[in-house]
Amino acid sequence: MGFLSSLLGKNEQKNDRQQQQEQRNFDILKYDGIRARNIGQLPYAIRCFEEALALNGSDVETVLCLAKSYLQLQRLTDARTLLEQFVERETGQPQIWLTLAHLCFLQEDYTGMGKAAGQAIALDERNPLAHYLAGKAAYGEQNFLQAIVLLTQALSYDETLADAYLLRAEVLWHMGQAKDALEDVEKVLSAAEPSEEALLLKSEILATTGDTDAAATCLDAVLEMNPFNEKAYRLKGNLLLLTRQTEDALRLYDEAIDLMPENSLLYAERGRARLQAGDKEGSIADIKKAIELNPACEQRISGTFDNH
Repeated sequence: MGFLSSLLGKNEQKNDRQQQQEQRNFDILKYDGIRARNIGQLPYAIRCFEEALALNGSDVETVLCLAKSYLQLQRLTDARTLLEQFVERETGQPQIWLTLAHLCFLQEDYTGMGKAAGQAIALDERNPLAHYLAGKAAYGEQNFLQAIVLLTQALSYDETLADAYLLRAEVLWHMGQAKDALEDVEKVLSAAEPSEEALLLKSEILATTGDTDAAATCLDAVLEMNPFNEKAYRLKGNLLLLTRQTEDALRLYDEAIDLMPENSLLYAERGRARLQAGDKEGSIADIKKAIELNPACEQRISGTFDNH
C-alpha cells in the first residue's frame, strides 16, 4: 500500500507540473501574439494564437484576438469557422456572438447576423450593441419596422450610441420619414465629433427636401474634413448639375479626379456633366476611361447617351 501511495503521489505531482508548464506555454504564446498584433505582425500573431488555443481552446480573449487578426487579413472564412466551432462548445459568451454577428455583416449574411445578435441578446438582454447589430441585420433584410424597433431598444439602453441614431436615421430616410430622420442625424452631429456619414445623410435629406444651399454646406464640411471622400464629390456634383451650375460641377470633378485618378465613378460622373455641357466627345472619353478602370461601370452608365 505504501508503494502504491508513493507511486500515485508521484504521478499527481508529474501531472501538476505538466499542467503548470502547459499554462506557462499558453501564457507565453498568448501574450507574444498580443504584442505581435499590436505592432502589426499579424502572421506571427496568428501562429501564436493558434498554438495557444491548441493548449487551451476555451480562452475567450485568445479566440477573439485570433478572430480579429483573421479579419484584419481578410481571412473571413477562417474567422467564421473559428467562431462557429467555439460557440458549438461554449454557448454562453455574448462577446463571441457579437463578433460573429459583425463577421456575418462583412459577408452580407444578414440572416446569420440576426441569429448571432439574437443569441447575444438572449444572454445579455440589456446589451445595446447586441440590439444595434440585430437592427442592422433587420435593415439588411429590408425589414424596416423591425429595424426601427431594435434600434430604438438599443438607444433605450444607451442613449449616447451614435451608430444607432445614424442607422435609425438611414432606415427612416429609406421609409420616406425625412423629418424624423433629420432629428436623428442632428443628435449624432450634436453629441459627437463631426461625422462624415451623418453630414452626407443630412445633405441627401436636405437636397431632396429642396434646401440645396444647406445641403451644399454639409458637403463642403465633409470635404474639408476629408478631401478624399468620393461620395461627397458625387453628391455635390449632382447638386450643381441639378441647379444648372454645369461649369462648377466640371471644376469640382476635375479637382476630385486630380486627387483620385483611379476612381472610375468620378470619371463616369464627369462624363455625365460634360454631356450636359454639350461636350459629347469629352463625355465619351470619360465614359471609356471609367469602363477601362472598372468594367462593371458599363452596366451602371449604359443608356446615358440615349437619355440625352
